[in-house]
Amino acid sequence: MTLPYLTPESRLHAVQMRIARATQETGPEGKPVSLLAVSKTFNAAAVRDLAACGQREFGENYVQEALDKQTQLVDLPLVWHFIGPIQSNKTRAIAEHFSWVHGVDRLKIAERLSAQRPPDLPPLQVCIEVNVSGETSKGGVVVSALPELAAAIVALPRLQLRGLMAIPAPMADRGAERAAFRQIRLAFDALNSRGHTLDTLSMGMSADLEAAILEGATIVRVGTALFGERIK
Repeated sequence: MTLPYLTPESRLHAVQMRIARATQETGPEGKPVSLLAVSKTFNAAAVRDLAACGQREFGENYVQEALDKQTQLVDLPLVWHFIGPIQSNKTRAIAEHFSWVHGVDRLKIAERLSAQRPPDLPPLQVCIEVNVSGETSKGGVVVSALPELAAAIVALPRLQLRGLMAIPAPMADRGAERAAFRQIRLAFDALNSRGHTLDTLSMGMSADLEAAILEGATIVRVGTALFGERIK
């Protein structure tokens, strides 16, 4: 059976409606939620098509792939987020070509990003990645290490610490999904209680964005629901 073709506009609208419904569920205490379109493995033409529908924020996992797209799309007013694992030999390119970095999990990486951020650009907006599920295959710091790392990042001159990012392990039901995201929000709240002024929780993807929003997500990172199945 051939599935009907969905236009970029219809995909974007469907995701926006999911976000709106989940945000409405949070009630008057809910915060605005931004949509980050995860365009890794999709070409510049796919990004351009979605941008034509009004999407401006895009997330990439691979540095060279992202730089190639940025060159092809330099005529568009896009905001680029780096959301993949960060290698030491890639920090300069990331510091020079992205506005946001979501996966900082080591002080060494943060120090390199700060040192290599060009002085004519605004401070690099960063989130600390938290490994909330304890998966060895994923990066991120344990919750107990957050206070020390957050304090060290705040002291770096060319970075602005905005919040936390996490990718919990897939869960069998909505209650379990919410419990995992709740751990991240509680860690976020604990940092703010120490005097930080964090405003960003980057969590939730195509399959679980509703659970993430109900637990306080302010950025959801969506790829499949916007672009279709990932190109291998």
